[in-house]
Amino acid sequence: MTIRTDFPYQVTETPDLWIPLSDGTRLSARLWAADGVGPVPAVLEFLPYRKRDGTTARDALTHPYLAGHGYACLRVDMRGNGDSDGLMDDEYSPQELSDACEVIAWIAAQDWCSGNVGMMGISWGGFNSLQVAALQPPALKAIITLCSTVDRYADDIHYKGGCLLNENLGWAGTMWSYSSRPPDPAMRADWREQWLERLERQPFLATTWLSHQRRDAYWQHGSVCEDFSAIKAAVMAVGGWGDSYKNAVPQLVEKIDGPVRGIVGPWVHKYPHFAVPEPRIGFLQEALRWWDQHLKGVETGVSDEPAYSAYLMDGVRPATWYAERPGRWVTEASWPAADIETSVLDLSQQGLGKGAGALNLPLASPQHCGAQGGEFCAIWLGPEMPGDQRTDDALSLCFDSDAMAQTDIVGAPVLKLKLTADQTAGQIAVRLNHVHPDGAATRISWGVLNLTHHTSHAEPRPLIPGEEIEIELALDHIAYRLPEGHRLRVAVSSAYWPMIWPSSAATRLTLLEGALTLPVRAAATGDEITFAPAESAAPLEAETLREAAHVRRSETDHQTGAVTLVIEDDFGKSRNGDHGLIAGSVARERWTIHPDDPLSAHGWTHWTQEIERDGTRLRTEAMQEMWSDSGTFYLTGRIEAWQDDVLIYERDIKDEVPRDNL
Repeated sequence: MTIRTDFPYQVTETPDLWIPLSDGTRLSARLWAADGVGPVPAVLEFLPYRKRDGTTARDALTHPYLAGHGYACLRVDMRGNGDSDGLMDDEYSPQELSDACEVIAWIAAQDWCSGNVGMMGISWGGFNSLQVAALQPPALKAIITLCSTVDRYADDIHYKGGCLLNENLGWAGTMWSYSSRPPDPAMRADWREQWLERLERQPFLATTWLSHQRRDAYWQHGSVCEDFSAIKAAVMAVGGWGDSYKNAVPQLVEKIDGPVRGIVGPWVHKYPHFAVPEPRIGFLQEALRWWDQHLKGVETGVSDEPAYSAYLMDGVRPATWYAERPGRWVTEASWPAADIETSVLDLSQQGLGKGAGALNLPLASPQHCGAQGGEFCAIWLGPEMPGDQRTDDALSLCFDSDAMAQTDIVGAPVLKLKLTADQTAGQIAVRLNHVHPDGAATRISWGVLNLTHHTSHAEPRPLIPGEEIEIELALDHIAYRLPEGHRLRVAVSSAYWPMIWPSSAATRLTLLEGALTLPVRAAATGDEITFAPAESAAPLEAETLREAAHVRRSETDHQTGAVTLVIEDDFGKSRNGDHGLIAGSVARERWTIHPDDPLSAHGWTHWTQEIERDGTRLRTEAMQEMWSDSGTFYLTGRIEAWQDDVLIYERDIKDEVPRDNL
């Protein structure tokens, strides 16, 4: 990545700017603005992740660059987070979206703003950019949404295919920790009172999210797929094949009526100018072209670009981490693309695509099947990618093709199955794998389904044991080249731990029929679009006080038979070179299950957050646990606050949530 310090305009930074809201709440903002150019368009990033110590490293790379090209860029802490007033009650709440609309109106009214505003963000900021755009604040003319979703129920960190993602507990633990941190003591005299109020009022989101196990009005709120036509702003959507949010980009390209552009690279959950795996792209240059076109009215040619650009990855050997993915960029003028053909491969006793025929295959996977699934959302740059699938495939029903010609898979594979279950509940997991000549297996795409949801996520119903049902399961979008002479495998299991919480009973399925629909594109011969090399502004100057380290370890208790995944992410500790605040954090998770007992599942998370300022040491410890029986989920939480190693606050939570066809 090339570091740029020479920009067309000098940049003036206002590190701490207060934005007033109509209810008296003040939000803390950081402003980078082009100097000496008059009123300019503004770009807003609106997050709970703390501008003083949370996103400072990436902010330094991004916002001064855009400001130096004639913009005002604002990083605003949402209410209840960082140095802002107030309390946050949930993610993407009506209050959050209303605040964002007020902030946009306030920005547009400032004498340094031209009146045109854009909104940009990755993950949370990508989500709320879309959701705010659907509310149509008058000044919002364009957005850039990265690693986001259009459907908060079907395609976020809570549920997938009606199955409960364990990331629901994991992310709840993250936010339990993140939003309970104190303001920077240098920023406000009442920092301690504000901290104690946050600790006392901090919502226990694990229970909130688990209380909505079907696609109800709670999830419809903020899901822009409910009405794509509500989005009038120009939309540039960016994603990564190494990320959990693979599906929003093609969906937005397909459904948005106005100006829209989609780009999906090989990346994990990071901005593409510093993401991995490489190759990176000049994302900031592409962002400038988008902003110049839609906020300044400058013709940049971006409207003539293909609507959809996807990085077609070469099929490679499985690894839990990749620094680079070889491949090439392919483009489509629209999506769905006319040049994508479908190939139907039947599942038979002989394998995949070897003739149709009735099946009568029992499936009862051990509960620990799924150990090579990797993290749901790869973000922390540790060993988080799916590993060699052979160990999970050995616990699954597998259907292998013969050696195939080179095949470019671009789109969402779909598996149709007819099956029966011997219980009133059950789940199914499907992986499309690339099988190498020596037997190694790389996961290409995957999907899961709660079988009680097979006709509706809004109105699930218990299965009737022995009754035949038909399901259609769309796997995640992908762009992947299967090399000549290699094979495809469809692997089907009735468990996928620790990705999803197990069913309430050990269910035996019987597969009766099946067919895979594979989206196939004509072979690409080279890059069909080129991007400029990655550039950024100068990185943040910081002093490392403790190096980061990431551990992902599997343990088997040979006395009890229990299997545990241990995750330890030490994010290190550093001193900010701009203002001297010291911050560090450590996250720990343990996921345990017995192969024979779905009701043995147990999840545990523990986050430590620490900041130091002028000799004052502040720390929070946030812990959660979850387990279940056949009818109820049980949750506990504990939060502690420490000042100079003295416990100043503690709170314990115990909740029960009924299982609802889960």
